[in-house]
Amino acid sequence: MGFRIAVDAMGSDAAPAPEVSGTIQAAREWPDLRFVLLGDDPRIRAEAEKAGGLPGNVEVIHTTQVITPDEEPTKAVRSKKDASLTVAARLVKEGQADALLSAGSTGALVVVGTLGIGRMKGIDRPALGTIMPTVKQPVFMLDVGATPDARPEWLVQFALMGDIYAREILGLSRPRVALLSNGTEAEKGNAVVKATYPLLQELPSIHFIGNIEARDVPFGGADVVVADGFPGNVLLKTYEGVAMALFQSLKEALTGSPLTAVGAALAKPGLKKMAKRFDYTEYGGALLLGLKAPVVKCHGSSNARAIYSGLRVMKLALEGRVIDRLAEAIAQLPAKNPKEEGDPPA
Repeated sequence: MGFRIAVDAMGSDAAPAPEVSGTIQAAREWPDLRFVLLGDDPRIRAEAEKAGGLPGNVEVIHTTQVITPDEEPTKAVRSKKDASLTVAARLVKEGQADALLSAGSTGALVVVGTLGIGRMKGIDRPALGTIMPTVKQPVFMLDVGATPDARPEWLVQFALMGDIYAREILGLSRPRVALLSNGTEAEKGNAVVKATYPLLQELPSIHFIGNIEARDVPFGGADVVVADGFPGNVLLKTYEGVAMALFQSLKEALTGSPLTAVGAALAKPGLKKMAKRFDYTEYGGALLLGLKAPVVKCHGSSNARAIYSGLRVMKLALEGRVIDRLAEAIAQLPAKNPKEEGDPPA
């Protein structure tokens, strides 16, 4: 059998239904992979029956606790030893699973990933990276929420990780890496962005094209967009909100009268294609890069399709040896200044 993936079955808003259904779909499609659903055993098995039962490559581990989004992440992870997320991370740390997927609290996932699974050598902070659709090919953006208030040297690490992901997962031979800012000029941005710019220019292993404004991201102005976790998350949520508002407005406009309804029917194939391109469930979750094992964070409102897509991202990361390749790339970075040495707190 191949890789073993731990799935936190109690993380999403509608748990465990999406996690169970999405995992069963993945298990049937990829019989060489093994899956472990962690959570309330009776509820998991009840959902599995609705989907035709558990395949032979899916097992269930019963847990008695759940970490909710309103809990303080570090306190929750340390106090809830039998939470589905905590136990899933423990399986990865102990070598009983190769990767972890959760649609639960982002903060708790970052904590359990950092403290439980551990950071990769040479990485100071993890970064959440996600695929964002554009009018051209998708763009990979990181960080979208794991590390707010990032330092310039951390953003350099994010850029390197994003470059590797774009090469190995997106299949790009020379990804265009850009830094999110409020202007394309080198002197634009806050203090962190200004300090990061020359560091990225000096990094020979990536194709740094300079700053990129938020408005240029949807038009495919770069293949990898690097950002601090705060503005990155704001851009992602704005992206999602504008897309939903646009499609809702378009639907209302096209169904407002018999004449527009006829036009909508004629345009339906093209509209469906566009809707699929901007549907987050098609792209899976965000990969928490910088850890010793692949960790995927799915949206809290994920349906079964989104969970399945997140597992597809996980499969590609495992088969593409993304963690190993990241470690090799990070090892090529210049040694830290002695003043910067030491393991920063989680």
